[in-house]
Amino acid sequence: MFGDEPGTGGRAGTGAGAARERSEPAPGAVLLPGWLAADAQLRLVTACRQWARPPAGMHTVRIPTGGMMSVQMVSLGWHWYPYGYRRTAADGAPVKAFPPELGELARRAVAQAYGDAVGTIAGAAGYEPDIAIVNHYAHGAKMGLHQDRDERTDAPVVSLSLGDTCVFRLGNTETRTRPWTDLELHSGDLLVFGGPSRFAYHGVVRTLPGTADPALGLTGRLNITVRQSGLAVGSAG
Repeated sequence: MFGDEPGTGGRAGTGAGAARERSEPAPGAVLLPGWLAADAQLRLVTACRQWARPPAGMHTVRIPTGGMMSVQMVSLGWHWYPYGYRRTAADGAPVKAFPPELGELARRAVAQAYGDAVGTIAGAAGYEPDIAIVNHYAHGAKMGLHQDRDERTDAPVVSLSLGDTCVFRLGNTETRTRPWTDLELHSGDLLVFGGPSRFAYHGVVRTLPGTADPALGLTGRLNITVRQSGLAVGSAG
């Protein structure tokens, strides 16, 4: 689905370059470079391959204007569609369950991102994620600036990057225009955005082909975003 299986080759990566440090590109947004170790990245890529299989597998989304998104995606816990959530996937099958281990990983991410300030970020102290959306960016795929507003809570969003580096645009909460900040997200990077940045416009300007570690056996980029829906069991978006 995403290229070669681990250990079977692939393009040479370009390397991460100079060491990068924790940063806060906007209030409530925290970037932790290299947060996922190599073995953890490999486990997640393997898991993504399982999640991508039908039924309720990876698919391309048609947006209300009629166009097709250039990324492919699969949802866990709740199925995302423009602009809401439901319990059935695009093929009519029940959505795959949200993995408890992914929830634990996301809770640890929020705790490490905010540290002692976790109690000052809306929804961070009692963070209970129940949704994951996995996006696969093949070469040339991108995502326009948008807000994550389909959840019924302002709890933080956890974003994990795997594979090729991308240029991620973090904008403001009012418009799709400037001001914005462009960040390079490498494989293993963690980005958490909550608080004042929870509803910031954001998107992926481009990916950088050939920058993934060949050991991942991954073509393109995978992005796993973990969220708390705020939806009651049995409800629909």
